Amino acid sequence: MNFLNYKLLHPVFSFVFLLFIGGCKNKVPDKEHTTDVLESSLPERPNILWLVTEDMGAYLPSFGDSTIVTPNLSRLAAEGVVYPNLYSTSGVCAPSRAAIATGMYPSGIGANHMRTTSYTEVTGLPKYGAVPPPEVRMISELLRTDGYYCTNNYKTDYQFKAPMTAWDKSSPYAHWRNRGEGQPFFSVMNFTETHESGLFEPYGHRYIEQRHHQSGNRDFTWKEGRLPEEDTPTHLSKDSKFTIPPYLPDTEVVRRDMWKLYNNIAEMDAQIGAVLKQLEEDGLLENTIIFFYGDHGGPLPRQKRLIYDSGLNTPMIVRFPHKINAGTKDEKLLSFIDFAPTLLSLTGTNPPAHIQGQAFLGKYKATDERKYIHAAADRFDGYTDAIRAVRDERFKYIRNYRPEQGYYLPIDYREKIPTMQELLRLRDAGELDSVQMQWFRKTKDPEELFDCLNDPHELHSLANDPQYATKLKELQNEMDRWITEIGDQPNLPEKELLSQLWKGAEKQPITATPNINKQGTSVSLACATVGASIGYKIILADEKTPMAWSVYHEPFQLPEGAKVIAKAHRIGFVPSSLVEHQ
Repeated sequence: MNFLNYKLLHPVFSFVFLLFIGGCKNKVPDKEHTTDVLESSLPERPNILWLVTEDMGAYLPSFGDSTIVTPNLSRLAAEGVVYPNLYSTSGVCAPSRAAIATGMYPSGIGANHMRTTSYTEVTGLPKYGAVPPPEVRMISELLRTDGYYCTNNYKTDYQFKAPMTAWDKSSPYAHWRNRGEGQPFFSVMNFTETHESGLFEPYGHRYIEQRHHQSGNRDFTWKEGRLPEEDTPTHLSKDSKFTIPPYLPDTEVVRRDMWKLYNNIAEMDAQIGAVLKQLEEDGLLENTIIFFYGDHGGPLPRQKRLIYDSGLNTPMIVRFPHKINAGTKDEKLLSFIDFAPTLLSLTGTNPPAHIQGQAFLGKYKATDERKYIHAAADRFDGYTDAIRAVRDERFKYIRNYRPEQGYYLPIDYREKIPTMQELLRLRDAGELDSVQMQWFRKTKDPEELFDCLNDPHELHSLANDPQYATKLKELQNEMDRWITEIGDQPNLPEKELLSQLWKGAEKQPITATPNINKQGTSVSLACATVGASIGYKIILADEKTPMAWSVYHEPFQLPEGAKVIAKAHRIGFVPSSLVEHQ
């Protein structure tokens, strides 16, 4: 039975399937009994497929929530390993994606202020992007240099413009099927149906999600926008019972948004199934390591953008070839900062020293497991805060650098969510309870400490409880160490940050135009901008210009009658001008 057919199961079979998965869940070994992935059992040059959904809390049967049936993800979990303790570096997408793409903490490279190319009238700043150290490359570029075919379908949003060398293809048509014969691939498929905007009214699923059924076919066209609600697939009854978190009111408006949330997840699951079916059809399932994860925690108010677990924790499933360790759970702490080194480790490359995470799989897996995860919150759209967090297996320490400012920020985009509008209505009417009013406090405690095991919604701070003074001190010290190590400057005015990124210049620095040096048929390229990636294309006589930029890393041969064009781009700089040589 292939993945896509799972969505066509009879409801009775679906129920039985869920009982089976639920029964297996009771047999998942405890952490100390979890079997490590046998690195020697993995392919030497595996394909890597990332299935990335948005705004995703642990709302899945494989993670303890059986509200909605997700047959494709449930099969993936039954054949793979469930990782319940993955945390993003931010409660919002773009900074988190910067961490994934570079292996660098966003708050250390100028990537933690959300939407630096917009809201310029509010900030008074020009558009800018993160500027990591010169040795930093996007992880996909490193894999391309190593011979991998790398595609992204189709969201970017890294807090910087991706160099043209980052991907062989990044578009709604990007697909592993366009690679060279026998070439290993790293393909990212992004699913947007679960994004917070999927809760907006009028409600309906996105037309563009149909792309995942089109196998990279460039002749396929689709509509923009959303289906009307009456034409949107309904995967569960609107009258279903939903567990409402205590920080949200149990009202008809909130229950409708919970229904949308789960309905969107079910649709995303069907789209996941379409992609996995293509992988099976191509005979690649057992040569591919499949990752499923979300880009941070849930979409609801007091989830997204905050660095409570509700905003940071996202479920991950990894299916290894031949179902290695099928049906198990690995409880180790993982951070998004670990993705880049893990990807390199799985493909046989020792991660470079500048990468700040540690590999949790592969040939170069770290000897010691991660003890802490770290997160940061700064500007979101037009509103700024400064919060840092560190968490171990049980406790979360939060440091508020602006205690005089409340937690709630009146972000216009979030206020399109009916639940947010409901919260504000009930707040103004004096009808929220004390727990629901916490988010609307006028000030914050300078420090907070939460027992995330016994207080999973992080409602009762223990920072002033003498019983936890030792734990508080431990996490304070760890935060100080981390901030120093990554060069973070919490609460630094954004104008000063930009001045540092641009070395005092008033305009965004420009990448120098590369030089082309030809000796006989051998061509070498160089760029005066330290840290610039150089891309080139060889254009043969009477042939079209290739679509993808090759990554320059060593001299190459230029066929007779051909010409070469080149361009350079350092992350955070303006790309160079194009240069060509006949």
